[in-house]
Amino acid sequence: MQRGWARSAACLRVHGPDQQGIVRACSQLLDKFGCAIMKSEQYTDPRLCHFYQRSLFHPSNHSYTDDRVMFQSELKSEIIDELRTFQKQFGLDMVKVNFRDKPKKMAIFVSKYDHCLWEILLRHEARELDCDISVVISNHPDLGEIAKSFKIPFRFIPINPENKKEQEKIELDILKNEFQVDVIVLARYMQVLSNDFLNAYDRDQIINIHHSFLPAFMGAKPYNRAYQRGVKLVGATSHYVTEHLDEGPIIDQDVIRVSHRDEASDLVRKGRIIERNVLLNAVEAHLADRIITHNNKCVVFSD
Repeated sequence: MQRGWARSAACLRVHGPDQQGIVRACSQLLDKFGCAIMKSEQYTDPRLCHFYQRSLFHPSNHSYTDDRVMFQSELKSEIIDELRTFQKQFGLDMVKVNFRDKPKKMAIFVSKYDHCLWEILLRHEARELDCDISVVISNHPDLGEIAKSFKIPFRFIPINPENKKEQEKIELDILKNEFQVDVIVLARYMQVLSNDFLNAYDRDQIINIHHSFLPAFMGAKPYNRAYQRGVKLVGATSHYVTEHLDEGPIIDQDVIRVSHRDEASDLVRKGRIIERNVLLNAVEAHLADRIITHNNKCVVFSD
């Protein structure tokens, strides 16, 4: 769970070719506008000589609205303009600031499995996720009552090979025009998103969860087939979705040991526990702007 002061702080993320003076220049830039750096973390990939940084900062004399720091619009514009100059000066690939004056809007996609949906909704209800869950979308009607119990709109969009293109257009209209969604979480959504759908969002705006047996035990009932092989570990992987199926940048992973005493149902139960936790970790990291993607990899900073 994100600390209160971190939730309210603005976040600056930077990455690009490593060179002397980036950290100093970044600090001087924020200091120029009277901003106090609350936390800063850097990492340099020694193989690529590539630099990554995440900084949390407050303006001096800041005010709060609903536990969020409010930047004056003029100050925001001045900081953004200065950051553009900073990016050009050092030839950086990305300089991105989020003033965190409003929560991200999230959509959850589900099918029939409910364990990941419950986890996200319960954590959100407990105010442990800094987002607004705008809508739950599903290709089955089964989980509608769960969304309804949390007073979240539920949209049933049945999809088959014949209507997939048209139905995805409806989904995108809901996401883009009705709710202005910032991030999509595939909480065991058993559909492959088309390239047309993916192209409507950036590569770091759609989060997926799946078991960690891949590339082994692909397809239906992976836990049953893993049980037949006598596996000793089950786990889960959460990643950003790209046009290459299940090959996007990995955000979080975890495993749990199993033994010959475990039945197939035990593997499913333990696997679902890991899936819930790993997906939650990935969602928390994304909402807190703790992730920088580069070359199909994620740098995930500490909370």
